[in-house]
Amino acid sequence: MIKQGEKHKEPIKKRIEENKAYMKERLNIGSRNFDVGVREFDILSNKVELYYCTPLTDSTLVVQMFREMLRMVDLHQSNISLRKTIKQHMTHQQVKEIQTLDEVVDNMLSGLIVILIDGETVGLVMDVRHYPGRTPKEPDVEKVVRGSRDGFTENIIENTGLIRRRIRDERYRSDIMQIGERSKTDVCLCYLNDVANPELVKTIKEELKKIEVDGIPMADKAVEEFLINQGYNPYPMVRYTERPDVASAHVFEGHVLIIVDTSPSVIILPTTLFHHVQHAEEYRETPAVGVFMRWVRFIAMLMSVFLMPIWLLLVQHNELLPASIDWIGPQKEAYHIPLVLQILLAEIGIEIIRMAAIHTPTSLSTALGLIAAVLIGQIAIKVGIFVSEVILYTSVSAIGAFATPSYELGVANKVVRFILIIVAAAFGVPGFVIVSTALIIYLARTKNINTPYLWPLIPFNPMAFLNIMIRTTMPMSEIRPSIVRPQNSTEQPSNQGKRQN
Repeated sequence: MIKQGEKHKEPIKKRIEENKAYMKERLNIGSRNFDVGVREFDILSNKVELYYCTPLTDSTLVVQMFREMLRMVDLHQSNISLRKTIKQHMTHQQVKEIQTLDEVVDNMLSGLIVILIDGETVGLVMDVRHYPGRTPKEPDVEKVVRGSRDGFTENIIENTGLIRRRIRDERYRSDIMQIGERSKTDVCLCYLNDVANPELVKTIKEELKKIEVDGIPMADKAVEEFLINQGYNPYPMVRYTERPDVASAHVFEGHVLIIVDTSPSVIILPTTLFHHVQHAEEYRETPAVGVFMRWVRFIAMLMSVFLMPIWLLLVQHNELLPASIDWIGPQKEAYHIPLVLQILLAEIGIEIIRMAAIHTPTSLSTALGLIAAVLIGQIAIKVGIFVSEVILYTSVSAIGAFATPSYELGVANKVVRFILIIVAAAFGVPGFVIVSTALIIYLARTKNINTPYLWPLIPFNPMAFLNIMIRTTMPMSEIRPSIVRPQNSTEQPSNQGKRQN
């Protein structure tokens, strides 16, 4: 009896009946397990069995394969090797051999078709996968005015193809492996062999191979939690993207991609905080417009973190207000709830509205926004629950969070804003300054796969920091970021001798 969790390394038996009994015991083929099956043939006086997983195979290719095998009866003599005949006769671009029954099960459940022949201890595998999924379309969270409209899907084959279409280099590598004792999820590591740091690639591969778990139904997020010791740090340690052009751009810089089957997003490693503040739209416009858009985003992100805490400090400590802006804060408005509680209620209310909008059908989301803005907000101000400035600055902070290119970074900034609001209300200016300084020190000490999280600000790299602040033209982008430690530091072949930034 085969026990749960046991590693199956049994070789393929010569007697096909023994192989059939083994497969029936492991997969219950022929009983109620309807999505896996076997088809038996008698070809050239030999018994042949084809194993397949119905939902993951292209039925047209499978039927065509059946026809080709049946034609062998008339086209070939019975005194030749049937395995060699099938391998040479099958009109398929990839036919490989396997030696163990464990490989038979793994390949079949991955959507490939496996052929076992009576008297042979070697099986044949052909790729006829056809995973269910949607067609590529533009990601909702990374939209651009101009640019490609294709995006990653839940199909790892399509995702690798979308990147390969943009990187037609023989040095580009797509190393695939399986993770999960039960799920056996395909995970692909993508990089440029002559650019990516070999130690980085080796480290990531070793960490992926160490993952021992039943399955990863949450796909890339589960893989990230095994790779990165996140703890309770709210800031994202890896960058996710659903755009093939963004992923390809990072590959050219020397980064490594992790593609997980069933996930429409790709992990980019290693990344710093400043990788999360850039958007593809900036590179689809002229450099001057790109710089303008980038600085507007920077301002929006800073406002999303510091606007509400600073306003609360100025209101609570009027002596901090210059005479020119002494109009800030509630003047004649009557309110019955302390300001800090109003702010926290407004922040929580916005989060509830955001969550409700996610779970609301698109046709009703507009009505939800009107109800929240007009009925709840306006009436709450009139009855004195909220001060109008609280609603104003809370809304501006929320807009700044939505303007953040990275969704994960926007959520992390919300968490920090909550903390700063509470500290500012409880401890005033000293508490605000101490917590803000502690946050910067903590992020400066944080490393992501031996990569400083605040690079190029800490440690300071003037040229790299200038490229973060100002969007340069493509002809001037000659040097790959030194933070990934690339083997080849120049992005333009004609400038091979220049120094690395």
